[in-house]
Amino acid sequence: MTVREVTAEAGSDQTRPGGAAPRRKRLPLRTRLRRDWQLLAMVAPGFVILLIFSYLPILGNVIAFQDYNPYVGSNPLDAFVQSNWIGFGQFQLLFADPAFWHAFRNTLAITAFQLVFFFPLPILLAIVLHSLLSSRLRGFIQTVVYLPHFFSWVLVVSFFVAMFGGAGLLAQTMREAGMEPWNVMTNPDTFIILVTAEAVWKDVGWGTIVFLAALSTIDQNLYEAAAADGAGRWRRLWHITLPGLRPVIVLLLILRLGDALSVGFEQFLLQRDAVGRQASEVLDTFVYHFSIATGNYGYGAAAGLFKAAVGLCLILAANKVAHMLGERGIYSRS
Repeated sequence: MTVREVTAEAGSDQTRPGGAAPRRKRLPLRTRLRRDWQLLAMVAPGFVILLIFSYLPILGNVIAFQDYNPYVGSNPLDAFVQSNWIGFGQFQLLFADPAFWHAFRNTLAITAFQLVFFFPLPILLAIVLHSLLSSRLRGFIQTVVYLPHFFSWVLVVSFFVAMFGGAGLLAQTMREAGMEPWNVMTNPDTFIILVTAEAVWKDVGWGTIVFLAALSTIDQNLYEAAAADGAGRWRRLWHITLPGLRPVIVLLLILRLGDALSVGFEQFLLQRDAVGRQASEVLDTFVYHFSIATGNYGYGAAAGLFKAAVGLCLILAANKVAHMLGERGIYSRS
């Protein structure tokens, strides 16, 4: 190498710290639009729907700081403009309401219970389905367990009433056997178990889809190498399958924590009269009964905004813990 070439290379290293390759020049926006217009056209309908139904309604949170009256003015925009601003007055009323804190505690209890007894079940079912050798049997089981996801909550609750209600199949069978039937559908003490069982029957199969996709990405050569080294079924599960699923499990767990205060609406509203408000009241039904049904929309907006703020804090905290454990989480700065 000549002296001139060495000097040129040293000069280029000085302009590029660490000898890194220069950054590629970014294409102009017009060029990128011309290149990717088919993809943008395909995404556009979904983006418009997301904008209309998810992002524009966020502007309505302003009524949490107003004494909102929808009948002021001649249109909804006038109602926003002419309603009186009260600052954090709605939040002061909300935090002083014992009914709100009761619904908040019920929501947290149901979320914690379902995280322990519901969240792991799709993982276990996905592992079992993935281990089946017969594709025909696997497809049949998947069809059976996926089907309840498409049932409405009205149909799900009606099915449980027909099976476990006072005049249901279980009660009739126990009476014929000379036993006292169990109080399943109207017992407030076991309501948390009932709603979890309903959620499991409805959604456990649907929740396996993501985990089955993650299992299909694990290199099968790892299983063959582990089997050749004498690793049994449980060792392969512990050292290959679960580590392969861990990023997906962490991601879905973080997303579930962010939605921790949204345990459902229809399911609890349909069974509220059977078990009573003390057992079935959650934040979603609280907003309906104490805001929408009474016309106090600012009060409900304050409750919804508080729920969203708590969910955001839970997501950030869970994502931070995931980074500390070496996982990527839902986002990272790198």
